[in-house]
Amino acid sequence: MSTEAAAGVEWETGDKEGAAEGLEPAVERILNQDEIDSLLGFGLAEEAADNKSGVRAIINSALVSYERLPMLEIVFDRLVRLMTTSLRNFTSDNVEVSLDQITSVRFGDYLNSIPLPAIIAVFRAEQLDNFGLAAVDSNLIYSIVDVLLGGRRGAASTRVEGRPYTTIERMLVTRMIEVVLADARQAFAPLTDVTFTLDRIETNPRFAAIARPPNAAIVVKLRIDMEDRGGRLELLLPYATLEPIRKMLLQQFMGEKFGRDNIWEGHLASELWATQLEVRALLDEMSRPLRDVLDLKVGETLMLDAPPDSPVILKCGDVELARGNVGRMGHSLAVRLDKQIAPAAQHAVMKVGAKT
Repeated sequence: MSTEAAAGVEWETGDKEGAAEGLEPAVERILNQDEIDSLLGFGLAEEAADNKSGVRAIINSALVSYERLPMLEIVFDRLVRLMTTSLRNFTSDNVEVSLDQITSVRFGDYLNSIPLPAIIAVFRAEQLDNFGLAAVDSNLIYSIVDVLLGGRRGAASTRVEGRPYTTIERMLVTRMIEVVLADARQAFAPLTDVTFTLDRIETNPRFAAIARPPNAAIVVKLRIDMEDRGGRLELLLPYATLEPIRKMLLQQFMGEKFGRDNIWEGHLASELWATQLEVRALLDEMSRPLRDVLDLKVGETLMLDAPPDSPVILKCGDVELARGNVGRMGHSLAVRLDKQIAPAAQHAVMKVGAKT
C-alpha cells in the first residue's frame, strides 16, 4: 500500500472516530493551479474574456466602462457609415469599414500593446482643448499605398521589415487620417461642434504620449477592408478629452429631450391659483431689549424711525416681493406697488442675509 493510500485510510478512520465522538474533523484543502488562477484573475482564459474576476477585476475597477456613455456607440456607428463613403471616394475602391470593439484601457497599457511597426497620429480636439491618438497598423498602411499607387488586386504587398516608412508612405497615410478626422467631426456634430486637427505623425509610441500612463481612455477598433486587402485603425480618446461633453454622452439617443406633460401643468397651475399666501407689509424694524418688551402695556405708543411717506416692503416669509407706499382705499389700508424687485436682486439680498 502506498503512502497516499495509507494516509487515506487513516483519514477515513479519523472521520469515523470523529463521527463517533460527535466532533467534525478539520478539513484542510489545498487549491490547485486552476483555482488559484481563477481567484486571482490571471489565467490565460480570463485575459481573453471580457468579464474579468478576482484581483484583476479589483485592480481594473478604477476604469470607467464606456457603457456608461451610451451616446459614444451611436457616434462611432455614425463614424463608420461616414468613413465607408469617404474612403470609397478617397481610394476609388470598394471599401468596407466595420466597428470591432469599444473598450476602456489605461493609456500606458495601450501604448505598450500597439503592434509595431505602425504609424501613430496625434490629433487635437480644438473645442475640447485636448488630444487623441489614431494608430494605423502596417497591414492597412501597405494596403493604402497599394490602392493609391495602382497596385494589383490579389497580389501580396511587398514589405521590407526593419526599415522606416518612406516619405511617400507617411504622406499617403496622413491624407487618409485627415479624411478620418473630418468624418469624426461630422460624427460628433449632432452633439457638439468639435474640430479635430492633425498635430503630428509618430512611429515610436514613446513620442505619442498625450496622457499619464494610469489615466483611463477609450479605444475604438475599426476594421477597414478593401476586397482582399485591409487592416486596422484604432482611435484613442482619453476620458479627460470627453469630460466637457460627458453630460451629452450620457444621453440614450441623439437629441434626448423630455416632453411636456399638459395634464401635470394644468394641475400645477390650478393648485398654485388656489394656494393662500400671507404677505406682510413691513414699515420699519427696531431692536429693543427683552425687558422693555415684557414691560409693554396696553395703550403705549411705539415710535418708528420712518416718516409717513417712507416706502414699505412687502414680504412673504423672508423673501421680499415688492416695494410700495401706504395709502387708503375706502375704509381699508392699501399699498400701491411702485417697483417690483428683480429676481437677481432678490437672490443677492438672500445671499447677503445668509452670509450675515
